[in-house]
Order: sequence, then C-alpha cells, then structure tokens
Amino acid sequence: MKRDVYLEDKPLEEAQQEYLAHLAGVGALAPGPSEVIAVEEGAGRVTAAPVYARTSSPHYHAAAMDGVAVRAADTFGASDATPKKLTLGAPAAVVDTGDPLPPECDAVIMIEDVHFIDENVFEITAGAVPWQHVRVIGEDVVATEMIVPANHRLRPVDLGGILAGGLTEIAVHPRPKVALLPTGTELVQPGVPLKPGDIIEYNTRVLGAMVAEWGGSPQRREITVDDYQALKERLEEAVAECDVVLINAGSSAGREDYTAELIGELGRVLTHGVAIKPGKPVVLGEVAGKPVIGVPGYSVSAVLAAELFVKPIIYSKLGAVPPVREKTNAIVSRKIVSPMGTEEFVRVKLGQVGDKIIATAISRGAGVIMSMVRADGILRVPRLSEGYNAGESVTVELMRPLAEVRETTVIIGSHDIALDVLANHLRQKYPFATLSSAHVGSLGGLSALKRGEAHCAGTHLLDEETGDYNVSYIKRLLADQPVVLVNLVYREQGLIVAPGNPHGIRGVEDLAARGLSYINRQRGAGTRILFDFKLKERGIDPDDIKGYEREEYTHMAVAAAVASGSADAGMGIRAAAKALGLDFVPVVEERYDLCIPGIYYDTPYIKRLLEIMIEPAFQKEVQGLGGYDLRDCGKIMYDSRG
Repeated sequence: MKRDVYLEDKPLEEAQQEYLAHLAGVGALAPGPSEVIAVEEGAGRVTAAPVYARTSSPHYHAAAMDGVAVRAADTFGASDATPKKLTLGAPAAVVDTGDPLPPECDAVIMIEDVHFIDENVFEITAGAVPWQHVRVIGEDVVATEMIVPANHRLRPVDLGGILAGGLTEIAVHPRPKVALLPTGTELVQPGVPLKPGDIIEYNTRVLGAMVAEWGGSPQRREITVDDYQALKERLEEAVAECDVVLINAGSSAGREDYTAELIGELGRVLTHGVAIKPGKPVVLGEVAGKPVIGVPGYSVSAVLAAELFVKPIIYSKLGAVPPVREKTNAIVSRKIVSPMGTEEFVRVKLGQVGDKIIATAISRGAGVIMSMVRADGILRVPRLSEGYNAGESVTVELMRPLAEVRETTVIIGSHDIALDVLANHLRQKYPFATLSSAHVGSLGGLSALKRGEAHCAGTHLLDEETGDYNVSYIKRLLADQPVVLVNLVYREQGLIVAPGNPHGIRGVEDLAARGLSYINRQRGAGTRILFDFKLKERGIDPDDIKGYEREEYTHMAVAAAVASGSADAGMGIRAAAKALGLDFVPVVEERYDLCIPGIYYDTPYIKRLLEIMIEPAFQKEVQGLGGYDLRDCGKIMYDSRG
C-alpha cells in the first residue's frame, strides 16, 4: 500500500490552539450526558449542575453544649455577688449537645457554670445572652442554599456539606472513556519471558494511570500488531465505544507507522508533527467527531504528548480546568544546549544549596522512562532559544513539592552504587528528606562545589605521583574553600568483562594487543583518570584502544554495554559487574570519598548522611553488593577548616 508520509514542524502553541478549537467546533470537548451517583461515591467527580440544599442543617434549634437550656430573660441580673436561683421545669431543662432546644428556651448555660442546690434547683452567677451555645436552624446549611456550583470537582468535605443538605444523590459529568491502543509487532505484555527484539508494553499502563488521575476512565485494549487492516478495525471499534482514542505508537514516518494514514482515512489529521522535543511525531486528529491522537512510542514522548494534548481534552469534557503545576526559580548547574526552533522539555534534578535552588539536567533521551521517575521538575527551553548557560536563572515546573526539594541533599560528582543505598536508607529514616545524585565525574563534582552548587561531591581522583586519592586535587581546585573529606567506601576497580571472560583479558594491555572493543567513562571521571594512568603506566597510546572515545556516565551503564555485547570490556567497579552477572578483572582498590564544603558540614543535609553511614544496616547492605570495604566509612580523611 502506498502511504502519504508527512511530518510537520508546527509550533506548540499553534498546534494546541488549532486542535482544541477544531474539537470544540465539532462538539468533542463538551461533557457527555450527566449521570446520577450516590453522594458517597462522589469524591473526585465533577458536578454537572449546581447542588442546592433540600433541608436546613441543623433543621431544629440544637444545644451546642452540655448544660441547662433556659430562657435568657430569666437569667438577667445573675452575678458572683448576686447569684440567681432557677428551677427545672418549663422552660428550663437539662440538655446534652445536639438535643433539641425545649420550647420557649433560647439559650444554654454550660454545665460547668451551673451549681445544683438540689435535684430541681440550680444556681448561676452570670446571665445568658439570647442564643448563647445554641446551633440555630440553618446555622450550617439553609434549605435552598447552593452548596456547590456546577463544574466543581468534589472534595471529601463537599460530600459532607451535600449530605448535610439532605441529598443522597448527585448529578455529575461522566468520566470520559479513553481508549488506549498499544500497537507494534515487537510489544509483549509485562511478565512474559523476553527474547531479543521484545519490548515490554508499559506505555498504556502509564497513560492509563495519567488518564485516571485526571478524571477519565482508561480503556486499555490488547496489543495490535503492525497490520494496517487490523489497526483500522481496532480503531473503528474504539471510536464507536469511547470518547477519546490514543494510539500508541506508529506516529512517526517509518514503513510500519500507520497511525497518521489511518486517522486521515477515517477522519481528519489536524497536525502531524509538533516542534517539541521529545514528542515531535505526535498526530492530532479527529474521527467521527471524537479526538484521536497518535501518541509517540518512546516513553517520555508519550508522557509529554499526553500532558500537552490529552490532559486539556479530558478536563474540558469534565467541565473543569487543568491545574497548573507549581513553579520555582532555579540556577542551571551546567550548560544546556538545545536546537533552535524546537521547544525542549528537559528533565532536571533539584535541590536547595544555600539560598539557591540548583537544577541539574538528567538524561534527555526520549525513551528513558527513568528520567521521568528521577525528575524533580521540567525545564522548558523556548523554541527560539539555543539553551541556557551554567549559572543562568530559569523557571522550572515542579514535579514534587517545593518543601521536599528544599530538604534534598545535593551530591554532584562521581557515581557509586553505594549512593543509591545511602539515598534509600535516608528516605527510610527521614521520610521528608531525599538525596539527589548527579553523575558528572569527580572533577565535575569539585567544580560544582567551587560554584556553590552542591552540598558535597563524590570523588576518587588518583594522584599519579603520590598514589593518594583526592587531597591534592582539592588543595589545587578548592584552595580558597574550607572543606571536609569523609570516606564513604574503598572499592575494587577493574575491567568488567563478559561471563567467563571469553577473551581471557588479564589487564588493560590486552585491550590494545587484541583489538578488543572498550567502553569508556566521560572526561573528568575518576575512573577514566585511573584508566588513563594505567595506559600510561604500560606505555599504551589511547588511540590504540578501540572505543576509547565512546563514553558513559555511570558504572552500571558501562556494565550494561558489556552485558549487551556492544563492548568487550569497560573500567568500572566490581559491584556493577556482579549486579549484571558479569566477570571482573581486578586492577586496583581505590578510595571513594565525599568532599563536603565546611559551611555545610554541620547542616542537616550532611548530618543525616553521616548518621546513616555509620549504621550497621547501611554498611551491611553496601558490603553485600560486592567489592566494597567500609573500614573507614564516615571517617574524616582531610579537613582544611583550620
């Protein structure tokens, strides 16, 4: 079949406005016919009409205190000097909170202010004012009063007000039914054994949870293989049964990407391609008066497309307005370069250091779902901008509360798996606190400390002349800044190789001699500095190492490259090799420290970490990872505070 493949580059604002205007014009944004539900089931639903009270609450004059109901006029003149005696009986009577006020009574005297002389006679020392300690009819709700307006998202307290007004049922807008169509021959359901080429289908689970959170009703369908006719039949069924249809994926321009063509055949494509990153291939269409959106297959693109184009549709069909995320000002920790003409959504980690909130960009890959899991916020780079320089002030949309961001310990520098364990134990002991770890290498971490952008830096920099770690670099790079160097672990560094070490690698010299492929760490990483030192020690030119210029930012990424077969070896820690079932050729034991500016050493950000580092449970878990020695964990190795 000949396909008309096309991708636009439409600005985001134009695409959103044009699409929503078209949908409004065909009635696709209007709520469906209202439905009546029990008030008890109404939390989170949106009212289809104003709700008026049928009865008043309270519907009688009620005692607001335990005491004696009286006629206020009968109590006038009572004082400490001239107590007044009253007798029970019409109109005075003993009442409990909530009791109806007896006829002719218009006040209640609290029981603690009443002195009974005998069973029927009591004495008071202060007069009562009319309606004292009385809940009058309609004090809370008056019959015919509007309790909540139309298009109001019901909260738990609203349910109480509605029930108090005498209603047991309420009319609400129906939850829009959103069909989720996963497509792709390569997709498999979660939990099945995987073979090469299989991709776990989790996008529609994520999208479904988002739809439910916004108030819609997700309707997930079975996986459809990349077959035009099968997809067409599944799309026609979904349009007939649901209010909105999301097709994931097939929105790009590959030979099996049929989404745009299908929507065009059955209805109309308004936009195919928006100038955003990630998420450009999104398809915005309409079939039979219903929104049909081709959601890109990459996970981050799918989430972003749903946020930008699906969320406003669902809220409109609920008669509501999408909430706006809280924002904060932040300082960019390192340069962010973005292509001109495209609005980029950069995921960032956040933490407050001193009086500044620091934003550090994390993975920008469209298929890296963990970048969304780890993100604290989203930084939008306008399409007519080329990015931001380090130190520039930006506005970030928050993905977690600002109060939580302010309790984050920011560690920038070298990567180590022990930091993940530390973060978990921190969260367990202090649920309000978090640890944010950005992996930019040891030298990058010390540079971040120099700029005042972190509470501490992970570092393992070998001094080739002395064989010592970290201190000489700190003296040179942070000479004007008092710091404390605290040991976290000693760890084994070596060559991560395939199981069984099929190439018989014994050291770095074998990489060059046998032309084996290598996966390196980024410039400035302590592991790379160690590798370069070992090459120099053996007189090996880096140009003789196949793959020397190929870089990764973490030990686990290096191990993953070896596990996948894309590299024969990579320098890293034993724990990373063990985690992926790989073999390991030891090269050296190195010291991994945390470099802490003196101004932060006695703050809660660091005190909490130091407290956890000496706990047996933390140390036992780290040792269980393999290749670690914690003999000096928590010990000060260097202190320049004077």
